[in-house]
Parts: sequence; structure tokens; C-alpha cells
Amino acid sequence: MTDDELKALVAGLAASQDRTDEQMKRTTQNLNRIGAKLGRLGELYGNIGKNQGDVAEEFFFNSLANDTHLGDIHFDDIEKNNHKRRGKTEEEYDIIMTNGNAIGIVEVKYKAHENDLDKLDRKMRNFKQLFPIYQNYKQYGAIASFHINDDAKKEALRRGYFVLQRRGKLVHTESSDHLTVL
Repeated sequence: MTDDELKALVAGLAASQDRTDEQMKRTTQNLNRIGAKLGRLGELYGNIGKNQGDVAEEFFFNSLANDTHLGDIHFDDIEKNNHKRRGKTEEEYDIIMTNGNAIGIVEVKYKAHENDLDKLDRKMRNFKQLFPIYQNYKQYGAIASFHINDDAKKEALRRGYFVLQRRGKLVHTESSDHLTVL
């Protein structure tokens, strides 16, 4: 190969590398735009899931506030969204119900799965460590959900949990003293 041929080959390789670098730059820009759109889509999807969870929590809290029972057990007080940390243990409890000698811990899901029962198991184990004032109280657990498949429901009952589902009268009506009549 002559010097001129070698120079031409190197010049061709340099030009090809420049084109490759430019294409990689455009690809990276396109991937960044796609990533930003996917990030917004992920955020939107995450917000939908959170919104559905908020709807389920509000429904079950309001229902239990109007009838503070888990099965035959009556509770005097109910609270929601209790976040507690003690040392390295930290949990968030959707609904906690209390009376003079018992605690009801209700994990709320829009759609419950068997792995949600594992989370409830952990929360049940950690509760008295996080709230030592309830050390001598009986402790009951419940999974509340708009939908729970049969296997998850059977497993919840096998583990000794209450299962709360949406049934019966769902509409509560309030009205103003100043109704519009046409």
C-alpha cells in the first residue's frame, strides 16, 4: 500500500468515525427524549395507582368509622395514615382501630395480592415494637380491598386475618338546605 493510499484510507476512516459519532449523538438525544416521556408516563401511572389506593383508603376508613367493628369486635377509636419510626423499624399503617384491650390493624389495597399479606405480617410483627403502649393488647389484622382473588382471600383467612370487601350500600347522600328544584 502506498503512502497516498494509506492517507486516503485514514481520511476515509476519520470521516466514517465522524458520521458514527454524529449518529450516536442523535441516538442519545432521541433516547433522552424517550426517557423523559417514559418518566412522565411512569409518574402518571404511579399517580393513578396512588389515587386508586387513596380512594380505597377513604372508602374503608369512612365505612369503618361509621361501623367500628371487625367481625364481632367493637372498637372505640379509628385513625388513618399513621407513620411511625422507632430506631431502625419504620412502618405506615393505613387504619388503626382501638378499644380498651384490642388493636385492629387494617391494610388497605385497591386490589390485594398474596404478597400484600406478607407486608401485613411484617406490620403486625412490628406494631408492638413501634407502639409499646399497646404491649398487652390483643392484636387483630385485616386486609381491606375492592378486589381480592380467591387464593389471596383463602390465604388471608388461613393466616387469621379479617377480609374486608366492598359490598352492600355504597352511596351516601348529603344535601344542602338550599336544594334547587326545577
